[in-house]
Amino acid sequence: MRELLAPQLARAVEAARPQVRGRVRGIVGLSVEVSGLEAAVGETLLLGEGAAQVPAEVVAAEGSRLRCLPLGHLTGLAAGAPAVATRRPSDVPVGPALLGRVVDALGNPLDGGPPLHAAPRGPLHATPPPAMTRGRVDAPLSLGVRALDTLVPAGRGQRFGIFAGSGVGKSSLLSMIARGTSADVSVLALVGERGREVREFLEDDLGPEGLARSVVVIATSDEAPVLRLRASLTATTIAESFRDMGADCVLMMDSLTRVAMAQREIGLSVGEPPATRGYPPSVFALMPRLLERAGPGVTGSITGIYTVLVDGDDHNEPIADSARSILDGHVVLDRRLATAGHFPTVDVLESVSRVAGRVTTPEQKAAATALRRVLAAHRDAKELIDVGAYQPGANPEVDAAVAGLPAINEFLRQDIHDITPAPQAWARLAQLVATLGGGR
Repeated sequence: MRELLAPQLARAVEAARPQVRGRVRGIVGLSVEVSGLEAAVGETLLLGEGAAQVPAEVVAAEGSRLRCLPLGHLTGLAAGAPAVATRRPSDVPVGPALLGRVVDALGNPLDGGPPLHAAPRGPLHATPPPAMTRGRVDAPLSLGVRALDTLVPAGRGQRFGIFAGSGVGKSSLLSMIARGTSADVSVLALVGERGREVREFLEDDLGPEGLARSVVVIATSDEAPVLRLRASLTATTIAESFRDMGADCVLMMDSLTRVAMAQREIGLSVGEPPATRGYPPSVFALMPRLLERAGPGVTGSITGIYTVLVDGDDHNEPIADSARSILDGHVVLDRRLATAGHFPTVDVLESVSRVAGRVTTPEQKAAATALRRVLAAHRDAKELIDVGAYQPGANPEVDAAVAGLPAINEFLRQDIHDITPAPQAWARLAQLVATLGGGR
């Protein structure tokens, strides 16, 4: 009986606690300065009164002053407005009740469905499992995309990035993976997306079948930077709840770059110095903390798939370079393939899976290596072939590539609604390599 009454007693004690009020001292840009309160970084304050009350997250503390960033619009808030500490930890609803639901960065439903008050809640700022207690990435995870399952194979608990410029097919590739993966649950975070694209992605790309076993977290580009950052943390917390239940979960975040941009706005607003290309140091501290939360757990796993929007198609810009150093593999999308109508636009020769050797059999690895050699030989001789300077017979692998290029492209191309299970993809690859001859 005492255990049953404990939550009620805790709520009663919280309600009876004297309420201490502070004051808004200033509003500059995105930042609100509050005095007269004691609160820790990460806590939520309520600014203003009545219907105009705005929640804000404490992001910095300096002496008796707190710097906060709002979780909503500041219209109507003025200096001198009251500020109240909620004394509540930052948490969000988690668990199976969220399957098939679309929520915002705070965990509130956006799909018109019932509220999630009864769902358990998980901490927004959790720590990853200790390194020595985590499982190993040694089992393959089918994604339903032939080019990925065979030439850039993923493992359960792997974390890899999809690197591309704008408009090259990142979101479409994520929707294919959400519908075709063999994982138990998919959690999608759409961070900084254009508002008009949200319904298009949910209804056309993801579809009812994909949504039924997914949780979608949305923070559009017009929302406050704290909400955009919080959406990535909310999605990760939801994925962790499924992992801790023993499920194999896929966490897809589009995009990691917009999360970094949100943190840049936050850092600059509270006075951090701009460093590499205007990104403050907190951005590069955030990325490993966020990405390390994905991966294998003691039970279950989170396979993290993060899109990285490379600036000006420069794959060595700071965010892309930092992400590549943390992740367990990278998939590069090529704009030339996109303009040629080749989908998915995966440049298999520039894409690498760091766990490929542990999740494939020797026969599968040999077949993938053979096709890579043929593609590499064709790439190296492409200029000679295009101008008619290549002499047949000079290189058996180039001869095989020239003769088999239509079949290779047919294997690598895949319609967005065509899902190929991994066993079928490997069987088709084996047949393809056998016909190439020179690729062996």
